[in-house]
Amino acid sequence: MRASLAVRQKGAAAIEFVAVFMIFFAVFYGLVSYSLPMLMLQSFNQASSEAVRRCVALDPNSATYANDVQNLARQVIAQQLSWMPAALDFQPATDARIVLAPGNLLTVTIDYPKNKLTNVMPVLVLPLIGEVPRLPQRLQAQASLQL
Repeated sequence: MRASLAVRQKGAAAIEFVAVFMIFFAVFYGLVSYSLPMLMLQSFNQASSEAVRRCVALDPNSATYANDVQNLARQVIAQQLSWMPAALDFQPATDARIVLAPGNLLTVTIDYPKNKLTNVMPVLVLPLIGEVPRLPQRLQAQASLQL
């Protein structure tokens, strides 16, 4: 009698393990999959702010002022985001927009589409929960300053 009870308990332990593992895996995957987009968004905010800050040092009376601002801002963005692996396909030339408006209002915007991120990090679809991670269509950061 005791031997058959022990055999039944082994089956119950396996079922419990599967249930607990599924919950653990969902929480772990959610933690990991939300960490990268959050790190990227914080880095985009830092890079755009730093690009605007460094452009303050340029001479607004220079004949090539607009080009200098564009070049310096792109250079700073590329430098600040150099940690990103090539697989994420961040391109400062296309994913960053630098606008020097009349009155020397500099606006630096980084606009990274979701599809570039999901090419590297798969989206997991869980029943009753939906997509993990559930991300906006674009990760965006913007900084502006009156020069």
